[in-house]
Amino acid sequence: MVGRLVHKADFERVLATPSRTRSAHFALHHLANGPLSRKRLAPEALSSELSTGPAPACPQTVDDLPAKVWLGCVVPKRHARRAVTRNLLKRQMRGAFHRHAAALAGGLWLLRLRAPFPATEFVSARSAALAAAAHDELDRLLARAAA
Repeated sequence: MVGRLVHKADFERVLATPSRTRSAHFALHHLANGPLSRKRLAPEALSSELSTGPAPACPQTVDDLPAKVWLGCVVPKRHARRAVTRNLLKRQMRGAFHRHAAALAGGLWLLRLRAPFPATEFVSARSAALAAAAHDELDRLLARAAA
């Protein structure tokens, strides 16, 4: 199962590590730890004056399921000016990570766009050529990281 990094502290922890591997446009960072735990409200902290009574026992929630790997994606606006391009690259990053997640070591992973794709080659903000180039480069990057 693949989790997602959502908290700023987790992103900062992973970015503080040196990149594990790089390609022409992307950098991959890894931290062998899990995300920082978020404390939830204990049942005793809830008021006992609720009109509905105690909540029934529920199975483990989806958010609490243990994940082997967690992914974060960083696509800075200075490298991809248009939101369409940033969204395309994030989808490509998540897709590549899901394809290679089984071969990767456990922990926090962060994929970062470190250089822009040349506007002269990829004129359209969301082109099939840009998607294919990002797909191929990310697959090579993650295959190297898994080895």
